[in-house]
Amino acid sequence: MKFMPLRALARTLLKELGLALLLLLGVSFVVFIILYAAPGDPFSVLLEGQMPSEQALAGIRVALGAQQSWYGQYLSWLHNVLGGNFGTSVRTGMPVAGELIHVSLNTLYLTLGSMLVTLFIAVPIALYSSMRGHSVAISWPLTMLGYVFSALPVFWLAYIVIYVSVHGFGFFPLSSGMGDGWLYTLVPVLVLGLGSGTISEVIRYLREEMSRVMAEDYIRTARAKGASVWRHAFKEGLLLPVSEIFAAKIPFILGGAVIVEQIFNWPGMGRMAWQAAQDRDFPVIMGIALIAAIFVRLGSMIQRMVFTAVNPHGARD
Repeated sequence: MKFMPLRALARTLLKELGLALLLLLGVSFVVFIILYAAPGDPFSVLLEGQMPSEQALAGIRVALGAQQSWYGQYLSWLHNVLGGNFGTSVRTGMPVAGELIHVSLNTLYLTLGSMLVTLFIAVPIALYSSMRGHSVAISWPLTMLGYVFSALPVFWLAYIVIYVSVHGFGFFPLSSGMGDGWLYTLVPVLVLGLGSGTISEVIRYLREEMSRVMAEDYIRTARAKGASVWRHAFKEGLLLPVSEIFAAKIPFILGGAVIVEQIFNWPGMGRMAWQAAQDRDFPVIMGIALIAAIFVRLGSMIQRMVFTAVNPHGARD
């Protein structure tokens, strides 16, 4: 019986990996069809300001594989990706895979950091509210403050932070990379953590779940026996709700990261995707769409693994 959680975790992991493969295949196909059907092509970027001959245009199309049918191009791209080759950037001429690794790590740092900021603010408020109720002195004002931050548009908050930093502290929080100092990396993380709209949802959902768990019979029994109530309520009242809401909010946080990266000149996937869309850099767009889908699916996989670890019997359903 003691091996049941491990078996349930392995079964859940295999199932989630299979679903992830199908999801990535579907995402890559849909994005490819959208790019193929969209007006314009990367040739206009390559030949901007030039008047090439038809022979030169044909040579470029052959070099980029555009002479094939749409399904031939997709299958060729898919074959290369399975071999670790994401193609070559039209704008820079560099391998897409190397650029993706760099920018995806930067975006991962930004999103994970913003999640920690959100948790640092929302979890104490939610736990205090669930234990003490909506006290006028502390709980209600803190909850309202969390709702106010969640209502602020992330782009507006970013510009306000820049204005205050420049005029109030003489600090210009825009960088050309993550090696410019800890303030340059901390400010975008704080802005995304405060303005992603997640704080109020975490407070509300976690407060409701914790209140429900604290009213359960096994919590009352633990309290009557003098046992640690938090130890009994941690998994179902805190761990599961937090993992569920963040698995659901990852796409929205990534969307906010696009805005934050653009405003703060952050070298991440969002900024790279923006530039690639301007340049019609299709290999880069395909690679970023795939990495973004992996991030979203990883969040869902982690949530399912946490649920299975807490409730291995329920994972059978």
